Amino acid sequence: MKPGYIADIGLEVHAELQTKSKMFCDCPVVDLLETPPNTAVCPICGGIPGSLPVVNAQAVAYALRVALSLDCTIAETSRFARKNYFYPDLPKGYQISQYEFPLAEHGILPVHTDQGWMQVRIRRVHLEEDTAKLTHIQEESGASYSLIDLNRAGIPLLEIVSEPDMHSVDQVRAYTHALRTLLQYLAVNSGDLERGVIRFEANVSVRPAESIKLGTRVEIKNLNSFKTMTAAIDYELDRQTALLASGGRVAQQTLGWDESLNVTHAQRSKEEAHDYRYFPEPDLPPLIIHPEQVELERALLPERPDRRIQRFMADLGLNYYQAEVLTKEKAVADYFEATLTYMTKPDALLAANWIIGELFGLIKAHNQTIAEILISATSLAALLGQIQNESINNATAKTIMTEMFRSGAAPEEIIRDQGLTQISDREVLLEVIETVLAAHPQELDAFRAGKTSLKTWFFGQVMQHTGGQANPAVVQDLLEQKLTEIQS
Repeated sequence: MKPGYIADIGLEVHAELQTKSKMFCDCPVVDLLETPPNTAVCPICGGIPGSLPVVNAQAVAYALRVALSLDCTIAETSRFARKNYFYPDLPKGYQISQYEFPLAEHGILPVHTDQGWMQVRIRRVHLEEDTAKLTHIQEESGASYSLIDLNRAGIPLLEIVSEPDMHSVDQVRAYTHALRTLLQYLAVNSGDLERGVIRFEANVSVRPAESIKLGTRVEIKNLNSFKTMTAAIDYELDRQTALLASGGRVAQQTLGWDESLNVTHAQRSKEEAHDYRYFPEPDLPPLIIHPEQVELERALLPERPDRRIQRFMADLGLNYYQAEVLTKEKAVADYFEATLTYMTKPDALLAANWIIGELFGLIKAHNQTIAEILISATSLAALLGQIQNESINNATAKTIMTEMFRSGAAPEEIIRDQGLTQISDREVLLEVIETVLAAHPQELDAFRAGKTSLKTWFFGQVMQHTGGQANPAVVQDLLEQKLTEIQS
């Protein structure tokens, strides 16, 4: 984006809710990639005239959890409306959504960027139904056509609309990642963008830096990944600033993103509310949310990820990187805290370093999740306790963790069976050092002649001689004393 301009970006995030049935009928919510097309459809989600919708209570409960986690104000009474437009993926010719009276409004999501924490305001959170899925086919003969799968039609969608509080692609990226993590924490959405369970629409405008009035906005539709979302916004910011710099005007319109050409393209002029001819859904009564239901859902809320990050930093002494990595998945954060609970002498930095380093490395190498591994939090705490009491050193602990990951055995069992207890006896280690020095007279002469870098080499030889079981600190101390004597 050219200097001298400010970007104003708001997002509409559409998240599928992980209910068992659809929003207004009892058809199952199925995996679209694994289920044959058009097999989870009934007259209601298929848009057959005369069929009557019924609101999914679980979808409402999930939506409340999200809204409460975003510190929104919950409407005691909200209403569903018909949003009328004609498109092949809309069986009824309208979508049941919420417009004038949404479920919740006026929330906040704290987001961490390279410049620190910022707050993105949430304008509204509302429920609606998803559309069907179109697959566009282009044959080698030149013929083209589209296939429609109604399995997705009617799946509960939660739309989360932000204010235009973001001014860079980096802030957009941070916001969307934070929102996705929150939805995963609440167990209302898997966060799997490859399966289309979260989709983005970006409202983008640009204004001169000296202006406080928002520029003309465009809406970029159907952005299905972080990569396409950031690429589309980046392109649009460059396009708008170049247009304004040359004296042109930005047209208010709806845009699509061409992934093959990496450009936005006009789809239609931007619709306003009256274009959709909203009117109250006549087949559904108002949605009444009682205070008791609000408090019930509030009691089920986990600690919000951003608050957990700040607690890990303030109370446990972790830096932002460590806290952010550990809280990215709720299961990992729970595992970390459970490990601390089981440690005799809780050490947050020690546990964080071993989980982020060695354990994550094993998880990645074996393509597993934290829920699948054989190392329980109790076993990891026991392993870290062995390090703390100097029964084993770090090198030996890595060997033990690898075996724990493979077999699920307890660290004490592995140490006993493989004879891996750390050697800390100073007399034993002094004998090893003298043996190593006597076995390498040429290197010892070179050290006497001033090649002091051989001190590290001798250390390595001692560790190798003991199979890595020597206490490194004791070896360092004794070796320093012995080599000092030799030099004098």
